[in-house]
Amino acid sequence: MQTMIEIQKKIVPDLLAVLQKRYEILQSIRLSQPVGRRILAQSLGFTERTLRTEVEFLKAQHLIDYRTTGMILTEEGVSVLEELQGLMSSIKGIHTMEEKLKKQFGLDEVTIVHGDSDQSSWVKKELGKACANSIKQRLLAKNIIAVTGGTTTLEAAEAMTADFAGDKEVVFVPARGGLGEDLVNQANSIVAKMAARTGNKHRLLYAPDQISRETHASILKEPAIKEVLQLIKSSTLVLHGVGEAITMAKRRNTPEEEFQKIKEKKAVAEAFGYYFNEEGQIVHRVSTIGLQPDDLASAHDVLAVAGGASKGKAIRSYLRGAPKTTVLITDEAAAQQLLAEN
Repeated sequence: MQTMIEIQKKIVPDLLAVLQKRYEILQSIRLSQPVGRRILAQSLGFTERTLRTEVEFLKAQHLIDYRTTGMILTEEGVSVLEELQGLMSSIKGIHTMEEKLKKQFGLDEVTIVHGDSDQSSWVKKELGKACANSIKQRLLAKNIIAVTGGTTTLEAAEAMTADFAGDKEVVFVPARGGLGEDLVNQANSIVAKMAARTGNKHRLLYAPDQISRETHASILKEPAIKEVLQLIKSSTLVLHGVGEAITMAKRRNTPEEEFQKIKEKKAVAEAFGYYFNEEGQIVHRVSTIGLQPDDLASAHDVLAVAGGASKGKAIRSYLRGAPKTTVLITDEAAAQQLLAEN
């Protein structure tokens, strides 16, 4: 298989480019169906004229169908797409990249999805789906799953289904308090959605994400907060994102004095309210309610998810100090950045 792919790359490279384009179209339709041409073209970064030509071909092959509400995949289209996923991994060398990253950072596992989530919204949906599948595979008889906020963990919630846990016990808990951002992206909202979609239990943490030391000590005395925190720190599995330091500092409305310290100390990554420099050293932290990096050592599984070429430096920084049991879920663009900087 690999030899044939290499031959095709040399003799008919345009064939592989067309295959990749049509794969991305089918994938995007599957994740957004029913979807109109204009929205799909914007999502993929294609002109409407280019997309029209491609979808007309796919319809002629009975892989997609037109409805008044938009395009959908046919049963044959779903089947072809599933067959294509393995082929695309071989073409792009995804599995080789996964193995290289596992070895480079000493990680338990690496999962790479196709594309660049900076460029295509469907790639972030694929990251979410990969998170949901990875969690499902790691479920124990009894599970406490801690989840941070963010757009990618929200996609993980959207990808979960009623058959997620089977007969296993699951309680979803927020890894930390609220960020003060859009409510839908906060950990409390995400665990509530995960519980609703899977038919499992959840608990909420009624505490702000960033507080003063005095308030922090006071809140920790509240019985309801203490009870939820005990659950969070007993998590069997943690799903968390990795952010770019400056972007996260801005989102937190960090005071100017602290913001300048973060910049001066050359922080490039953020996770759990901790800021890391390029060497993976902690250079700043904020007082937060919830899970701390040290708590990850007691979790059975830790899943770190982040994608996009722009996140390469942040992911590298975090992984340099991450627990070796960490599972990295990322996209092709970020993986290429990680390998290129090796």
